[in-house]
Amino acid sequence: MKKLLPILLVILGIGAGAGAGLMLRPAPQDMAEINPCGDGEAAPVQVAAPDPNAEPAPLEDDAQREYIKMHNQFIVPVVASDKISALVVISISLEVAPGNSEFVYAREPKLRDSFLQVMFDHANIGGFEGAFTNSNNLDTLRRGLLNVASRVLGPIVSDVLITDIARQDS
Repeated sequence: MKKLLPILLVILGIGAGAGAGLMLRPAPQDMAEINPCGDGEAAPVQVAAPDPNAEPAPLEDDAQREYIKMHNQFIVPVVASDKISALVVISISLEVAPGNSEFVYAREPKLRDSFLQVMFDHANIGGFEGAFTNSNNLDTLRRGLLNVASRVLGPIVSDVLITDIARQDS
């Protein structure tokens, strides 16, 4: 009986998980909605790249801006004496021209890599030491992030917003 109970609990857990998955799955889409040609295959998603030589659209009010939150936080180690002395956790959103969210998300891996390099450089020059939330420190970091965001995304990005920042000393 002692060996049978754990096996029954595992089977019951798997059954409950499968049942919940079936009950909560999204409704199937009609293939004609996915691919208007109706040939049974999903049409490839193509994201049009904005013209890198184009001037950014003037953003005069919030109605002409779209804010895109990066999916995951950034974790930056702060190294002192060849040891990690702290971790800085940063959440970032981008201010872009409307209708560019798919373009930004399609390039998110490249953007994250570039952002992390800027943050590592900022940490290595002492940007996260002492009063790291000082406006001068954060302005320097924002400028660096905006510079690489403009390089990766082109003129569609108008600002980089640091929405959360926290430091955990070890």
